[in-house]
Amino acid sequence: MSFELPPSLQTDSDEQALSQLRGYYDPPFGSKGSCTGAAFDDWDSTGHRADDLDRFTADDLVAVTFLSVKVLAPAAYRLLGPDSGYFNDLLAAVGKDRDFVEVAPEETTPDSAAWTLERELRTLPEVGHTIASKLMARKRPRLVPIYDDVLRQVMGLDKAHWLPLNAALRAGNQALHHRLLALRDKAELPASVSALRVLDVIAWRDGKTLATDVAAWRRASPGGLLAPGRTRQDFLSAGSQHLYKSVALGLGNREGVLALDRSPVACVVAPG
Repeated sequence: MSFELPPSLQTDSDEQALSQLRGYYDPPFGSKGSCTGAAFDDWDSTGHRADDLDRFTADDLVAVTFLSVKVLAPAAYRLLGPDSGYFNDLLAAVGKDRDFVEVAPEETTPDSAAWTLERELRTLPEVGHTIASKLMARKRPRLVPIYDDVLRQVMGLDKAHWLPLNAALRAGNQALHHRLLALRDKAELPASVSALRVLDVIAWRDGKTLATDVAAWRRASPGGLLAPGRTRQDFLSAGSQHLYKSVALGLGNREGVLALDRSPVACVVAPG
């Protein structure tokens, strides 16, 4: 089990991390050029989200689509229909939403209520770790970290990443947790954007920035060979010069780059 800070958080400067946050949330969702993922945090079409904290609803299934995943009909039928009581009881057993940094290490193990819910959600048709984590993050945004291929590559995660992430957030009198909240405030984001979500967005944007620039490098260098007189940096955006140096996804790490290339894009630009 491991955890690595996203490249934008590996320096004392907040400049790159703030750029990643603002690029995701500004302009607001629905505006020209906005990211669909920005709608995930506050989506509440019915106005009853606060009353449904321990119950999976159709609105939750819509919310996760903003993060480029979809709960297919057979799974939705079980989650909201005949098996709803079972899953809602598991959700209630997780307890109230609370900051992940305050969770004791023993609550991040496979025997915990949250892990039990995640494991049972994955028994639904076509629901894997990514969709399960996004459903749970929708219900407990301060408590449950999102997991997907981009975050796995950028932060060196495996599917048992809760314990090392919890340890990283708790280290140094919760220094990382407090930094994430400070970044949220500097970016003028609402309190509904949790510390975990700040980390998620920064890491995801770091990974996608790198993948985009690697793709440009490949297009400009067929077969992986650089054109005479040109360097890799010629094809990297200014925002990812340092990402390229620090992420453990060098151009030679074909598996890692391809995983980023295949990952869903949760920043679809709204038409204007």
